[in-house]
Amino acid sequence: MGVRFGTDGIRGVANAELGAELVMALGRAAARALPAQCFLVGRDTRRSGPLLQAALSAGMASEGADVVDLGVLPTPGVAWLSARRGVPAAMVSASHNPFADNGVKLFAAGGLKLPDAAEAAIEEELDRVLAASGRAPRPPVGHGVGRLWAEPDAAQGYVDHLVGVLDGRDLSGLRVVVDCAQGAASAVAPEVLARLGADVRAIACDPDGTNINDGCGSTHPEMLAAEVVASGADLGLALDGDADRLIAVDHTGVPATGDELLALFATDLAGRGKLAGNTVVVTVMTNLGFRLAMAERGITVRETAVGDRYVLEALDGDGLTLGGEQSGHIVFRRLATTGDGVLTGILLADLVRRLGTPLAELARASMTRLPQVLVNVAVARPSEAVAAPAVQAELAAVEAGLGDRGRVVLRASGTEPLVRVMVEAEDESVARAATARLCAVVETAL
Repeated sequence: MGVRFGTDGIRGVANAELGAELVMALGRAAARALPAQCFLVGRDTRRSGPLLQAALSAGMASEGADVVDLGVLPTPGVAWLSARRGVPAAMVSASHNPFADNGVKLFAAGGLKLPDAAEAAIEEELDRVLAASGRAPRPPVGHGVGRLWAEPDAAQGYVDHLVGVLDGRDLSGLRVVVDCAQGAASAVAPEVLARLGADVRAIACDPDGTNINDGCGSTHPEMLAAEVVASGADLGLALDGDADRLIAVDHTGVPATGDELLALFATDLAGRGKLAGNTVVVTVMTNLGFRLAMAERGITVRETAVGDRYVLEALDGDGLTLGGEQSGHIVFRRLATTGDGVLTGILLADLVRRLGTPLAELARASMTRLPQVLVNVAVARPSEAVAAPAVQAELAAVEAGLGDRGRVVLRASGTEPLVRVMVEAEDESVARAATARLCAVVETAL
C-alpha cells in the first residue's frame, strides 16, 4: 500500500500518495473495522479536501454506512460532535503540513483517537480491500448502500460549546490577535472570541485552498508576532490548519510554545486544587526545563510516546485531566477528547485576565527552557537503525555523560524514513556535540 498510520492518522501528497482510490478503499476498510450505522466526516480548507472527503464518504457508504458531511470544521469540532452523538468520525486534513499534502484522521465513537490495535485492524482490512480491487465487490456489512447528506450548520453547536466553557466569565477588556492559518478555524475562532467579549483582530482567515499554513499559523508565528506588537494587543493566538494545536505570542511578540503553556495551566490548576492526581501528562519530546519546573512545584509528570492520542490514553487510564505536547496539542480532558487550539486559546486568555498579569511575565515564570537540539537523520530503516548495537552503545555513553541535567530522545519517526535525535543540556554547545556524535553513529549503523 505504501501508506500506513503514523502518529496522527495517515498523510501523503494529495492525489499522488493519497489518491481518491486509496482513500475510498480506506473508507471501506474503516466501515468494516469500525462497524456503525453512521459516520461523521469533516475537512480543512485544502483544495484536495472535497475530492478526498467524497472518496472517503463513498467508501463508507458502499459498505452500508450513512455518512454526514460536516464541511469545513476544526478537527476538535469533529471530535466533539463524535463524542456528543456517539458515532465514529473522520477528518480529512494534513494538520500543519503544506497544502499539497492531505490526510485522514479517524475517531472511534465518542470522539477518541483510535488505539494502535484498531489502526492495525483497519490497515489489515485496507490491504484486503486493495488486494480485491477489480474483483466483484463483497456484500456490504450494512443494509445496502448508505445515505450521504450534508450538515451545513454543524459548526454552530461546537461554537456554542466553546463559548460556554468559561462558566459565565468573559474576555472583555482583552485585545487578542488570532492567526487562523488559512485553515479550518477561519470562521470559528474569530466568532468564539468575539462572542466572549474580546477585542479581536483576525488574520490568515481567508483560505483559498492553497494558502493553508503558508507563512502563517502555529509553525510560522512571525506574522502574528508582528501584528500583535503593531496593534498593541495583549496576546496573540496561532492555530494550525486543522486547529488542534496552539502557539501563543505575548505582547512583546515572543512566542510561548506548548511546553510553556502546559506549565502555566498545570501550575494554575494545581494552585486551585483542580489538577487531578496533581499530575500532568507529557510526551518524550517535552523540554527538560518543564520537568524541572514541575518538580519544584511538587507536580508529578507522566510521560508517553509522541502523539496526543497517547496523551489521552494516559489521561483516561489514570483519571487525569491535563496533558499535552511541545507542539501545542493540549488536552483538557474534562472539556475535550483531543487537542483543541481554540479551546486552549480561550482558556489561556481567561487565565491572563483572571490573574491580571501579562502573558510575558507568566511564561517567564512558568519554566526555564533548557537548550534543545533536534536533528532528523534520513535512513532507510529507522527502527533497525535505532536498535543497532553501536547506536545503543553510543546512546548509553552520551546519557551517562549528561547525567540528570540533560536528556536524550532517540526515536524512529512514525511518519517519515527518519531517525529523530534530540539532546537537551544546560549548555547548548554540549547538546550540539552530543547530537553530532549520535547522528554520526546513526548514519553508519546500517
